[in-house]
Amino acid sequence: KRRLIEDQSGFRSKMLFYSFFKSLVGKEITIELKNDLSISGILHSVDQFLNIKLTDVSVPDPEKYPHMLSVKNCFIRGSVVRYVQLPAEEVDVALLQDAARKEAIQNKQ
Repeated sequence: KRRLIEDQSGFRSKMLFYSFFKSLVGKEITIELKNDLSISGILHSVDQFLNIKLTDVSVPDPEKYPHMLSVKNCFIRGSVVRYVQLPAEEVDVALLQDAARKEAIQNKQ
């Protein structure tokens, strides 16, 4: 029973991020991958596994990653993402805090 609760908790967390990222579709974001490659682009879509599709892709250091110059669109598997950098003006901190509080209350029950 405890494992089920933990799994549901993780699922709720993913759904919180999924809903948040869906609200950023069409905005420019930067994703840092676990292999230290950073990719910037316009968020085209995100799914429930937090897989991300970017358009108008660029890299901050093209000399280090010349093979990325020809890439215009990419699909990034959610499990290889280390960080997502968001435009500050698009983040509604109060809304995120409220959603996190609601999730914490649900997890206690």
